[in-house]
Amino acid sequence: MKAILLREIKSFFGSPIGYLVIAVFLLLNGLFLWVFEGDFNILNSGFADLNPFFTLAPWVLIFLIPAVTMRSFADEKKQGTLELLLTKPLTIRQIVGGKFLGAFLLILIALLPTLLYVFVISDYGSPAGSFDMGSTIGSYFGLLFLVSAYTAIGIFASTLTENQIVAFIVAVFICFMFYFGFEGIAGFFTSFSTIVAGLGMDYHYKSISRGVIDTRDLLYFISLSILFLAATVYQLKTSKN
Repeated sequence: MKAILLREIKSFFGSPIGYLVIAVFLLLNGLFLWVFEGDFNILNSGFADLNPFFTLAPWVLIFLIPAVTMRSFADEKKQGTLELLLTKPLTIRQIVGGKFLGAFLLILIALLPTLLYVFVISDYGSPAGSFDMGSTIGSYFGLLFLVSAYTAIGIFASTLTENQIVAFIVAVFICFMFYFGFEGIAGFFTSFSTIVAGLGMDYHYKSISRGVIDTRDLLYFISLSILFLAATVYQLKTSKN
C-alpha cells in the first residue's frame, strides 16, 4: 500500500494537478469568503466565526475531489496499465487503499492553509479570541470525514469507466445525492423525514459541526467510506476476472 501511496503522491505533485487542486481550492474559498459580496463573505457577516467557510467547503469539494480521483483507475484502464498494476505483488485492497490515501492526503494538504482563517477570525472578533473554538474544531473534524466519503465515492466512480470525464460526472452526481439529495427528498416523507434526512451526509456533517462528536455520525461516515471502497474492490475483482 505504501508503494501505491507514494506513487500517487509523486504523480500528483510531479504534474500540475496537485498544485492546481490546492490553488483552486484556496482561491475559490478566499474569493467567496473575503472578496465577493454575498452570504459567504465573513467580513460583511458581522460575526466572528467560520460558518461561511464550513458551509461553502463541501460544495467546492464536491467538484474538486472528483477532479482529483477521476484519473485513479480510469486513466489506468485507458493507458492499459491496470492489468499490469493488478499483477503486482499487492492485493486489490492494498491498491485501492493506496490510491484512496493518496487522494485523501492531497485534499488534506489543501485544507491545511485554511487554518490561517482561525487566527484571522480570532483577531477579528471583539474582544479578540471570542469565537467558538469548539464548533470550529468540530467542523474541521466533520470536514475530514466528509472528504473521506467524497474520496471513496470518487475512487469507486473511476473504476466504472476509462473516460475520466464520465468518472468525474458520476462521482459529482453520487456525492451530490449523498450530500444534499436525501435532505431534498425528506420533505416528501412527512412521517419519516428525519430518518430519510439521516441517510445523507449533510445531516451528519452539520451534527459534528456543532462541536459535539457523536459516534453515530462518525460511524455513518466510516461506514459510507468503507462501503464505496468495498464496492471499488469488488468492481476491480470483477474486471480482473
